[in-house]
Amino acid sequence: MNKVFIGYDSSYPEVYEVAKHSILRRSTGVEVYPLKRDELNYTRGEDPLSSTEFTFTRFMVPQLTDGWALFCDNDFLFLDDVSNLFSMVDNKYAIMCVKHDYKPLTKTKMDGKHQYVYPRKNWSSLMLWNCDHPDNQNIDVNDESKDGKWFHRFSWLYDNQIGEIPYHWNWLVGYYSKGTPKALHYTDGGPWLDEYKDTEYSKLWIEENEDRRLHQTL
Repeated sequence: MNKVFIGYDSSYPEVYEVAKHSILRRSTGVEVYPLKRDELNYTRGEDPLSSTEFTFTRFMVPQLTDGWALFCDNDFLFLDDVSNLFSMVDNKYAIMCVKHDYKPLTKTKMDGKHQYVYPRKNWSSLMLWNCDHPDNQNIDVNDESKDGKWFHRFSWLYDNQIGEIPYHWNWLVGYYSKGTPKALHYTDGGPWLDEYKDTEYSKLWIEENEDRRLHQTL
């Protein structure tokens, strides 16, 4: 059974539900879990630089399960079966991700939060975790001597321990145009926010949410 952990932010529960629905609608043999901060062994204080409640909880996945597991931000919309993503796993890596090389177009994101620019930005927004890899066993998000940059840059790993996933699986909406997306990532903001109602691919997210609501009532 493939396991998927999705970041959860209590300010936008619907966004998580749409991401979950998009996975379950297109995949079989998958279990989806929300990373709810108040349900985890999370004691880290509030970080003024964090834009979501799952800024750090994504790095707890190896302590929650074994084998390979997928993490993604809540603002994803999957258009393909995640089993095709899991088929890419390679045990020589500790983590596999899309190695984006881009600079954000906006200075703010997600409901007016400041947009910070740093190396390997958005690499951690979708990760295939090798939870059994020894270098992933001792990650402690509650260690406040290590800041967000340390975690999001995968500072506990060597470069050759980070495998690569095709960018189609973490298609940054508004940044990529060549090819066909397999998972849309509304990284700057999606149609659940008024200022992004007409963003690229907004219609697909709205239709997915409508399908989710329909199946809730059946």
